[in-house]
Amino acid sequence: MTSGGAKTILITGASSGLGAEMGRQFAAQGYDVALAARRTERLEELRAEILAAHPERRVATRALDVTDHAAVFRVFGELRDEFGRLDRVVVNAGLGKGARLGTGRFEANLETAMTNFVGALAQTEAAMEVFRAQEAGHLVMVSSMSAMRGMPSAMTTYAATKAGVAHLAEGLRTELHGTRLQKRIKVTVLYPGYIRSEMNDKVEQSTPLMSSTENGVQAMVAAIEKEVADACVPPLPWAAMAPVMKHAPLGVLKKLI
Repeated sequence: MTSGGAKTILITGASSGLGAEMGRQFAAQGYDVALAARRTERLEELRAEILAAHPERRVATRALDVTDHAAVFRVFGELRDEFGRLDRVVVNAGLGKGARLGTGRFEANLETAMTNFVGALAQTEAAMEVFRAQEAGHLVMVSSMSAMRGMPSAMTTYAATKAGVAHLAEGLRTELHGTRLQKRIKVTVLYPGYIRSEMNDKVEQSTPLMSSTENGVQAMVAAIEKEVADACVPPLPWAAMAPVMKHAPLGVLKKLI
């Protein structure tokens, strides 16, 4: 990380849910935080909340729609310049929209694909430009447990985008392996299970697999801080479920999901 001063982290999709809670928790751990999202009023509320709890921190906010690719590069560059460097970038912004394929709702699936995959590609490109110039950094890609296998119905496109971003990050890690940058630029893929957020508000509240936002993000932050290659979060029950989801016969898989 940085040789002096506070570590810096940029989190996209930071106006609510997992992104907002990551901002809180990383600030509590001593990070200066950059928060980017479309809903700037929520970002400003979060900024005020963090500064009230941690007045010594630097908190920057930027309006950002990750489907505006030019804006992604501009905002990442501005935040790097404002903080002096970016030690860590969390590619978190995403949508949960979707519909069964072939049911006349292509636009919903397209919006999810453009946000979750192409938007993530733009963020990864922008982050890696910063990291290559610094010859250091940590890219964190927020995927999903749904990436373990093709998902049915309204989840099909969403799951495919999350598999895509996981492979994007793994391809980058493979590129760096064995080079002089391997120990200086780290790549982590997170596979969250059910963690309470706006995106999954429609999931049955009583499911025993649902973690609170705070507890779920604690597991995410712990994995990020360890700079692991990949992690199912929270570990219980998702780490144990991952091989089952990957290899179960379709009939079994449909019952699980």
